[in-house]
Amino acid sequence: MSRVTVQLNGRDFTIGCEEGQEAYLRELAGSLDKRVSEISGQVGQIGDLRLLLMASLILVDDLKESDRKIAELEGQAQRLRHENHGAASLQAEARNELTAHLTRLAERMESFADTLEAAGDDSDGDGGVPAPDTSLAEAGA
Repeated sequence: MSRVTVQLNGRDFTIGCEEGQEAYLRELAGSLDKRVSEISGQVGQIGDLRLLLMASLILVDDLKESDRKIAELEGQAQRLRHENHGAASLQAEARNELTAHLTRLAERMESFADTLEAAGDDSDGDGGVPAPDTSLAEAGA
């Protein structure tokens, strides 16, 4: 276990920490000292304990606000995932309907082509039913 000295409201405090965490602990203490200095500038020197209590309450308030924002963002993300899932389902349904419609259309076209071919085979050349245009039949129309 390491020991590190930090300064808070002009006073030194030595505290223990895990090996390798010294710089991070100094950074945290620096942030707290900044808050305490801001409060002290607003209300004056009202004692270390009261300054630390006020700084702690402000930090807890900030934490609660951050937690609220996180919960709100998680809710928005959940709604977006749900909407995305719904949109994907609608898209898949529309794709299936289009596929079914195209299949029915292709079947009708094949039936029509079969009818035209049959009419052309039955034509006896008397001008009753014209023979289908072979260029269209060859093109797959």
